Formats: sequence, structure tokens, C-alpha cells
Amino acid sequence: MTTTKTPDILPRILDYSSRADPYPLYAELRKTPVALQEDGSYVISTYRELTGILHNPHLSSDVRNLSRPIPGAEERATPSFINIDPPEHDRLRRLAMRPFGPPHTPGLVTGMEPDLTAIVSGLIDDFAGKERIDIVDDFAYPFPVTVICHLLGVPREDEPRFHVWVNAIIDLIAYDPKTDPKEKLDNGIQASKDLRQYLGGLLEQRHGRPGDDLLTRLANDDGPDGRMTDEEIVSTANLLLIAGHETTVNLITNGMLTLLRHPQVLQRLRNEPDLIVPLVEELLRYEPPVHMIPWRAAYSDITVADTVIPKGSQIMLMLASGSRDPDRFHDPDRFDPDRQDNQHLGFGSGIHLCFGGPLARLETQIALNELVRRLDRPRLVTDPPPYRPSPVLRGPIHLHIEQS
Repeated sequence: MTTTKTPDILPRILDYSSRADPYPLYAELRKTPVALQEDGSYVISTYRELTGILHNPHLSSDVRNLSRPIPGAEERATPSFINIDPPEHDRLRRLAMRPFGPPHTPGLVTGMEPDLTAIVSGLIDDFAGKERIDIVDDFAYPFPVTVICHLLGVPREDEPRFHVWVNAIIDLIAYDPKTDPKEKLDNGIQASKDLRQYLGGLLEQRHGRPGDDLLTRLANDDGPDGRMTDEEIVSTANLLLIAGHETTVNLITNGMLTLLRHPQVLQRLRNEPDLIVPLVEELLRYEPPVHMIPWRAAYSDITVADTVIPKGSQIMLMLASGSRDPDRFHDPDRFDPDRQDNQHLGFGSGIHLCFGGPLARLETQIALNELVRRLDRPRLVTDPPPYRPSPVLRGPIHLHIEQS
């Protein structure tokens, strides 16, 4: 049997004191590929077991299949397609993809490259005269927010409003009733309601009107699967707004931090801009923006690594641990942009593979190449930098640098 009770490791991973470097704890966790927790949940941490279960049709993304529902589940609104199962998941994902990418709009992401480059250049232009730059506040946050607002059709000037809601919603992802105050749960649920009401108001303005933004196209386009309901559009827009910038903020910031810690790679990228493509793939393995999927449910009894996980059990998937598994990746704790066969779990795997992965890749490639090209001998002010609270969406909350 590979299952033993390891109740001490997961709380240490989730504790903020481990946020700057959870990887030694992941290594400890991988000694038990399927770890039973005191509350009856299971933690999966090895690459082989993670990829297997992510493709297992007996794994559910629907909270209603948990025998012990997560706190506040009954108060939460209609879930987006990442939190439901086939066949409804497949229908909604197909509808969302029509205006977002292939085969119906195949040039959307690649056609954005000139605009993305212009946004990045403008933000770097604003560094002029500053002795100290915060890569997060001055660059990695405003860049993807501007992009996703344009794509969705959300007014960029409304960012201060939805920023507060998004932060509260993200805090809710890893909510633990044993350690977190109920106020955190209440704030997250209310923020979710406020954001959906806001998006619903924008949607009402789009019905029957022409436009190229995603909200307008979802509101008016018909395809083989028909049209989403307004509630489904709001849930999809909610997902795209949050995931469309929060993960990319982390990916860009983690990328710059990693390059500053590996000056020889930074210099090589400056000399070889085409290196950026494999470099971003290695970054998604080495310092991914999403570290774990906090819960999935077992539709029925599931056997993983000779361990039977009972029907209805909560399953936590430690993606970042799997991407550092030495049984799959040679010398996994080394940042190597020349790594071959880099089938990381940075965007997940299976039917819920990250919807916006192609856009996040392109944004990060352009952002890091331009930063490396234009910054003059950048230096970290603090290492490690302060991290955001979330153990799920992990990245620095600030990344201060100075340049010559």
C-alpha cells in the first residue's frame, strides 16, 4: 500500500511560512504518492499518479459529488465549466471556444501580438526615471488586466472595483474552516455575488448589439450547440476575467524572479530571443502560477497507486509537486530552458487543460523578452520577495528591482 497518514506535511505546505519555497515539502510529500489526511481527504503528489487521475473519467469537478461539501458551497452561484463534468462541461467549453480560438477564430491569439507588444512597451516606457520598479504593480499586473478587459469587453477603468472582489474570491479558494475566520468565507461569497452582478449588468447591454468582444459574441452568437443562457455567460465571463489575469501575473513575475536568480540564463535570453519559447515551458514546470487543485471528487471508488479512494472523497492534486518529480524529470530542481520532453503540469491536463494557455504563453513570452531586452542590469532588492497569501495561485505580491 502506498497510502499512509501524513497529516503534518500538508498543513506546513499551506502555511504562509512555506510560501517562498514549498518544494522541499513537496519532495517529502512525494514519498507517499497518495496521502490520506485526518479529515478523510486524499493528497496526490507524484507525476504518474496525477496524470493518470486527471484523465480518469471517475474524477469529478462538481462539488455536488463530494460526500462532505466544501464550506459555503450551497451559497455559491452557478459554477463555470471548470467546475462541472461532461457532457455539460463539453458543451459550455465548446461555446466559449467559438469566439476565443480555433477552429472558429483561429487567428485571435496570434493576431494580438502587435497589440500585446505595444502594451508591454508602453509599460516599460513608464519605468523611465524610476530608481526602483515593482514588477508586479508596475508591469505584471496591469499588462494582463488590460488584455483580458479588452478581450472580454470589460471597461479597463473598472479595474479598481473588480480587483477587490477578485482578491476576496481567490482567498476563498483555499479556505480552511479549521484555521481561517468565517469572515473570509463571507467576504469571498459576497465578492463572488458582486462580481457576477457587475458582469450581468455588462451583459444586459450587449444583447442585440454588434461587437467583437467576447461578452457580445457570447450574448449573440448561435452555433451547433445553441447559445449560452445569461447565467452561463456570466459564469464563463467570471472565470475568464479572474483566470485571464491572475495566473499570468504570477507566471510573468515568477519568470522575472527566476531569470534574476539565474543571470546566465537572463544574459543568454538577451542574446537569443528565440529561447523564450522553451524557457516559458520550463518556467511553467519549474515555477508554475498554479500549484494545486484544492479539490476534486471521486464519482466512484478510484484506485490510485494501489490505493482505493472511496466514492465521494475529496482529492487534492499537487500539480507543482508532480512537475518536480524526479521519476519523470531529470534533475527537476534545476531550471533548464533546454529541457527536452517537457510535459509539465503547469496548465493542468485532461479535459480541464487551461483554456487560456495559448494567450498566457504569448503574453509571458513577449513580457519577459522585452523586460530582458530593455532593463539595464536589473537587480533584486529583496530575495525572497514577499508572497501573496494563496498557496494555490502562488507568486510574489511585490517584486522590487533596481537597474543601473
